[in-house]
Amino acid sequence: MLIIGLGNPGTKYKDTRHNIGFMAIDSLAEANSIKLNKKDFESLWGKGSIKDKEVILLKPQTYMNLSGEAVQAVSDYFDIEPKDILVIYDDIDLELGMMRIRLSGGSGGHNGMESIIEHLGTNDFPRIRLGIGRPDIKKLKVKSQKSKVDVAEYVLNPFDPEEKTILKPMLEKTKEAVDVIVNDGIEKAMNKYNRQ
Repeated sequence: MLIIGLGNPGTKYKDTRHNIGFMAIDSLAEANSIKLNKKDFESLWGKGSIKDKEVILLKPQTYMNLSGEAVQAVSDYFDIEPKDILVIYDDIDLELGMMRIRLSGGSGGHNGMESIIEHLGTNDFPRIRLGIGRPDIKKLKVKSQKSKVDVAEYVLNPFDPEEKTILKPMLEKTKEAVDVIVNDGIEKAMNKYNRQ
């Protein structure tokens, strides 16, 4: 299975909300002693196993909007079917701490997901959406140009100290969910974690 976390490369974006996918991959790599030391396919990646199942953990280094280029390059090279690709990414429409696992679906306006769907030619691949919440809605004028700027700025800013106390258990839960997906299948993970 190819497990991809979405984010932006570089220290400027390291701890930002938009990089929660990268954080999830780092957490998986550490928990399963997988070194992310390979640098090709426009990605930082490593091969290893979660329990007894072989996996590739991948962090595209293309910047979010071009994530599909890296995903396509790796999946083509290793001949990985979309159903065996799991994408982990941030979702502002879910509260911080919430997680949703899906078998397939649209991009939900997420640029990284739009790029992957475009390059794979399908939206029929599993994903884990990690909630980062929205900025204070009272400060936004809904459907105005200003709201788009504020949301973009919000996702590219770091988690605040209070949010970090929620972030750690959420990444732990994500790691547990990936274990279930890899070893027991996505339906079992959906039944277990989407109810929480």
